[in-house]
Amino acid sequence: MRINILAIESSCDETAAAVISNGKVRNNIIASQVVHSKYGGVVPELASRAHEQNIVEVVYEALRQSDLEMKDLDAIAFTRGPGLLGSLLVGVSFAKGLAMSLGIPLIEVNHMQAHIMAHFIPEDKPELPFLCLTVSGGHTQIVLMEKMLQFQCVGQTRDDAAGEAFDKGAKMLGLPYPGGPEIDRLAASGNPNAFRFPHTNLPGYDFSFSGIKTALLYLLKEKQQDDPDFVQKHMDDIAASYQHQIISMLLGKLKKAAEDFNVKQIGLAGGVAANRGLRQALITAAAANGWKIYIPDFQY
Repeated sequence: MRINILAIESSCDETAAAVISNGKVRNNIIASQVVHSKYGGVVPELASRAHEQNIVEVVYEALRQSDLEMKDLDAIAFTRGPGLLGSLLVGVSFAKGLAMSLGIPLIEVNHMQAHIMAHFIPEDKPELPFLCLTVSGGHTQIVLMEKMLQFQCVGQTRDDAAGEAFDKGAKMLGLPYPGGPEIDRLAASGNPNAFRFPHTNLPGYDFSFSGIKTALLYLLKEKQQDDPDFVQKHMDDIAASYQHQIISMLLGKLKKAAEDFNVKQIGLAGGVAANRGLRQALITAAAANGWKIYIPDFQY
């Protein structure tokens, strides 16, 4: 007997639906929101309105590509949080209404935990204990999983998330939205040691990225007073130096947690997992520390 689950995600600025049959992901339909590009970041009210416009079409397409009808569904999973309140309400309301009309169960999902559990979908699954660095625009966490579905957040950001630091830094540099991928692209051609940025080292495994963001602001103000074209002349080096320090802070805490908890199974998750600099740095760290690493198979 085949069990078909419709999964709905609406936590931020992308409306997504997928069909899972007997544990296998059959598709993943995503509607992105270009409306935020002129504002340099996600506008919550606009995001929720776009979800309302997209969700029916996205769900329909997920079912169509799976050759399924509504009556073939056995349950509906949905993102309960964390995320933007208005955006989440669209997905939650749609999922509840559809499940009620079909008389099938609802499965609420914590999307930060889902990032981690995505590593257990492929055949090459991590062994436990498993340590995962989850990095996105809204969250930065180190999560230890010693038993299946038991999550212990051992470290997290106390202010800005790493993805937020990338995007806001890109906005200061005048780069288009989304800025994180632009910094990553420019960093590939720059010198990571050209400019010095602060390495914030909090106790334990927690992060702070507000300091590096402020340092970038002051650097640009100081240098542009003497040379209005400073950013254009040094864009690659600024991006490389800025990204290098963010990655250094991320991997420094990850390495400390891996040593302290004696974990060799290491994962990377979240939207910032697409960052090529971070992926390569993790591969290098894995070789040096004897880790087996699990990196999502997606790029910008």
